Amino acid sequence: MHENFHALIRGERKGPWPTIQRFGLWMLSLLYGVGVRLRNGAFDRGWRTVEAAPVPVISVGNLTAGGTGKTPCVESIARFYRGLDRRVAILSRGYGTTAGANDEALVLEQNLPDVPHLQGTDRAVLARTAVEELESEVLVLDDGFQHRRLRRDLDVVLIDATNPWGHGYLLPRGLLREPVSELRRAQVVVLTRTDLATSAELDSIRSRVKHMAPGALLVETMHEPAAWQNAAGVEQAAQTLRGRTVAAFCGIGNPEGFRRTLEQLGADVAAWRTFPDHHAYTRNDIEELRRWARQQPADAALVTTQKDLVKINLDRLGDRELWALRIRLRITAGREAFEAKLHDVVMNGERRGVSPT
Repeated sequence: MHENFHALIRGERKGPWPTIQRFGLWMLSLLYGVGVRLRNGAFDRGWRTVEAAPVPVISVGNLTAGGTGKTPCVESIARFYRGLDRRVAILSRGYGTTAGANDEALVLEQNLPDVPHLQGTDRAVLARTAVEELESEVLVLDDGFQHRRLRRDLDVVLIDATNPWGHGYLLPRGLLREPVSELRRAQVVVLTRTDLATSAELDSIRSRVKHMAPGALLVETMHEPAAWQNAAGVEQAAQTLRGRTVAAFCGIGNPEGFRRTLEQLGADVAAWRTFPDHHAYTRNDIEELRRWARQQPADAALVTTQKDLVKINLDRLGDRELWALRIRLRITAGREAFEAKLHDVVMNGERRGVSPT
């Protein structure tokens, strides 16, 4: 279903029925767009209340649904503030779970054990909790661009270079969560996965970003493979599987980005399965993956993403070892200017009376 839907909105499915389906989705996207514009207009005109936290807030968000690489960016920003010896808390909506932490929270907890991560529908309440109970000095708002109720000191918006504009339509006809024109609210625009795009594609994205958000700082990044790891915490070098046949699966927002990363690492992707973003693996899913793993060539390595592994939490599927790729954000252009902005946020906060406790 997940792959079929993306093939539909990309226009890959041809014929009368897919055309009718796309038309129906387009009609729904018009209604969705009306709601988005009314909501944004209410905030722009001050008709809806915006609550200010007593400490600096940095929002990391995007324009499109699906994976643009927010989690590595959130991790990178939190590490920057920990390097300044600031107490940081991450606030998120917690998509993809009805109880407990979701996959993104589990990854951040694993990679940033000294940074608390609070999840809930009301992030203004989470902000008060982080400041009053955890004595946090900086708040990083995960997936916060559309969450306008909490005032932010810096809006960082991520654009995936492999699919920057969500197929050109608002949800559900495309993947845009709001019109591209809303990019004007961003102070920093971060292009992700730039290593997976051509020079011409990057030039086109840069040009449109500068037109839509002329005052924003443009930062370019790539998702750099850090290591392979298993559920027991054992690690192998990222290049370990170069030249190996792999059977890969994932349930993330941009599965094609994971596949292309595997290919760049020199792996031969012989078998491939995808699940919906934030997929909650059931017992039946695990059994089916075990059967699927047994069907692969004897020398094939079984691999997934860190977001999937933290939910599966198994070293093996059947008689196959299971390895996950841990990635980190590497800034390839604009690092100094970006870090200067992040630094200024806390300095400005202290000058207006928000000082470390």
